[in-house]
Parts: sequence; structure tokens; C-alpha cells
Amino acid sequence: MNTALLIILATIVISAAVGVYAGRKVKMNLENWTVGGRRFGVILIWLLMAGEIYTTFTFLGASGWAYSRGAPTFYILIYGTLAYTVSFFILPAVWRVGKRQGLHTQPDFFIHRYESRGLGVLVAAIGVLSILPYLQLQLAGLGLIVEVASGGAVGSRTAILLGFVLTCAFVYTSGIRGTAWVSVIKDVMMIAAVGIVGIGVPHIYFGGFGKMFQALMEKHPGHLTFPGATANMDVPWVMSTVILTGLGFYMWPHVFASAFSARSAETIKRNATIMPFYQIPILLVLMVGFTALLVIPGLANGDMAFLELVRRTYPSWFLGFVGAAGAVTAMVPASVLVLFAATLLAKNVYQAIFAPRAGEEKVLVLSRFLVLLIMVLALFLAFFFPHALVNLLLIGYDGVSQFFPGVVLGLFWKGVQRRGVVWGLVIGFVLAAILVFSRHDPFLGLNAGFIALTVNAMVTVLVSLFGRSRQRPGSSP
Repeated sequence: MNTALLIILATIVISAAVGVYAGRKVKMNLENWTVGGRRFGVILIWLLMAGEIYTTFTFLGASGWAYSRGAPTFYILIYGTLAYTVSFFILPAVWRVGKRQGLHTQPDFFIHRYESRGLGVLVAAIGVLSILPYLQLQLAGLGLIVEVASGGAVGSRTAILLGFVLTCAFVYTSGIRGTAWVSVIKDVMMIAAVGIVGIGVPHIYFGGFGKMFQALMEKHPGHLTFPGATANMDVPWVMSTVILTGLGFYMWPHVFASAFSARSAETIKRNATIMPFYQIPILLVLMVGFTALLVIPGLANGDMAFLELVRRTYPSWFLGFVGAAGAVTAMVPASVLVLFAATLLAKNVYQAIFAPRAGEEKVLVLSRFLVLLIMVLALFLAFFFPHALVNLLLIGYDGVSQFFPGVVLGLFWKGVQRRGVVWGLVIGFVLAAILVFSRHDPFLGLNAGFIALTVNAMVTVLVSLFGRSRQRPGSSP
């Protein structure tokens, strides 16, 4: 058994053991399972949210975009920082509502604010539809990383199956606390791997970043100016995409609900001020993609740029370390995705529709069962229908971003009405789906999701204003 494979397997098993150990002395109820008892401090919240956000995309997608698309990739650096700024203002308010009302999920917020279980079911349905393909993507990414890093010693399906079993183990036993603890391992390894490779390869092949960029501009003069190597990702697309993803960043159900696990609103604010440091690893990943374009041009799949360059440059044991970091980088977001998908279905669909009087203990039991069921479904799709959810993944970010008007207006405008939020959400989601699935993204040079979000916000405000104008004097909205 080669050294790289030993490193990968040891890391995966140790990470899962740490996740299981995290919940050993905790009486597991719905509060502890979903939001960690609302006791996470700044460091744990920072690592947890980064663990959810920086997924296999960090290793594969960002470097792949830098390799194959060029300048449009810079939107990744911009939207994250914008999102952290937005979170400074809205997440503390979300936390206060969650703490006061005992909320556990994103649909809980909508149910409480707009007094509508039906709206909660709608939000939960959109959330699960967005989470499932994202979960499958993590499993597929885990399999690919381990297979390449182990030199084929472990097949993709074997790696996915192992990751599936171990992830289920620590989610089932420890809930969000297990994810937070494993995030510590994941972040240390990810930052080390990205730092060594991102700084190393430009210096190894070109003697530094400056000389690498000089060579890139000579061989590919348009790669670093918009629209880069694309035909339609020009400045309007980048600006609209930055706004869409910056506003929608914390609207993913699992990221939104993670705010409830913080110890205080001040913890959330402090987290917002230090999260931008995580853009530095992303910048280094882009450096790897640019270097790979010069060193190994012509890759059929640009997403392989990071791993292929590491394989050609470093010894096998280090490739194993990178593979281990990538595997844990897939396990952490997969764990929190499946946790909140299960909770959404158990609490905000099953309890809301079929068993309104079901207690939290029953909801927890069902949530744990659904963790296994959802992971089995994702595993089945990853094995036998690897492309079945591609279209849903395309609408994922556009879909969850449509929650933004309902959240922000619900926090800061007393005049917003349930009817306006429902109409805005439905119209925004349907419009985004139509534009994306009909291949009209970009549309008029703009991100289709941004157009849908703009229409959503306008509908929400106008319907709410119209509803208020029709109310009798003294009536409540």
C-alpha cells in the first residue's frame, strides 16, 4: 500500500473519529444536534462557516476556472468579501430572532416572521432541492480527489462509499458539533496544502508570481482581461454575479442556520471581520490554475489543473496529503448539507404538514433517520446517475438567493407582507429556472439569477405596499 494512500485513509478515519468523539458527553436533543446548543465561540464559528463554504470547489473548481476562463474567475474573490460585509449587518439580527424564538432552521425564520407554515414548507422544498445536488457534488469530488491522489489505488466509488459511511457516523452521533470539530482538521490541512502549492509552483516553474504573470500575459494576452477565455462573461456579468452571490452567500439553508449556533450576536460580528482572511487561500488556488495553464496546457478538464500540477511537481506522499485535505474538505460540507436537509424535511415538512403536535424528540429521531436516507440517495445518484442533478445544481445558487428579500425585509421593514414574500419568491425562482434551463444565462449580459432576484425584490415590495394600501385604518398587516 503506497504512502499517499496511507495518508489519505488515516486522515479520513481520524477525522471521522474526532467527529464522533465531539458528541460523546453531550445529551443529544434537537437543539444540540442542529445548533450546538448555541454555544460556539468566534474560533469555532469561524472554522465551521469556513468548513461549510470552502468545499471541493476550492481545490477543483476555482483552479479550473482560472485555468479555463481567466479573468471572470476574479468574481470569486470579490463576492466572498461582499458577503462577509453583508453578514455583519444581517446575521446578528437573525441570531437574536433565533435565540429569542428557539429557531433551528431557515424555514423556522420564515414561519415565525410571516406566521405561515405553508411558506416554511416552500422555503424548505427549495432548500432541499438546492442542497441535494450540492451534496452529490461533494461526494463526487471526494471520489475524484482520492482516486487521483492515490494514483488509482483507491477507486472513486470505493472512496465515496468510505466517505459516506464515516460522514454518516459523525453526523448521526454528534450533529453540528461533529462538523465543527472536523472543520478544525480540514481547515489546517486545506490552508497548509493550498499555501505550499499556491506559493510553491509559481516559484518552482517561473521564479515568482511576477514572472509567472509576465509569461501568462505573453502567451495568453487576453486571459486576465474581461471576458477572459469566455465569450459572454464580461464586466456586466461579473458585476451582476458578484451582487447575486454576495447577497445569496448566507442564504444557503445550512450556512444561514449555522448562525444560530453562535454564542452571541457579537460572535457573529467578530466572525464577519475575520472571514475575509479566507479569501487568501482562494487567491493562491487561482495562482495554481494560472501556472497550470502555462505548464500543462491543453487539459481536457480544467478542474484537474490543481491535482495534475501537484502530481507533476511534488513527491507522491505530498500528493497524498493534498488528497487527504481534499477528502476532508468534501466530508465537512457534505456533513452539514445532509444534516440540514434532513432537519428541513423532518421539522419543516413532516412536522408542519403531517404531525404538527410531534415533539422535538420525535423530530430528532426522524432527522437522524433521514440523514441515512438522504446520503443513500445521494450515493445512489453519484454511482448510477452522476449527471442526473446537473441542471438542479445550475439553479442552486440562483434559487437560494431568492430568499434574500424575505429575510432582509423581514428583519428591517415592518411593512413587508407574507403575500409579497410568497409572490416574490415564487416568481423569482421560476424566472431563474426558465432563464437557466432555456440557456439564457447570461441574459442581456447579466447573470440570470441577478435578474430574477431584482424582479423578486420589486414584486415583494410592490405587493406589500399594495396590500397595506388596501387595509382599513388601524388594521394590522
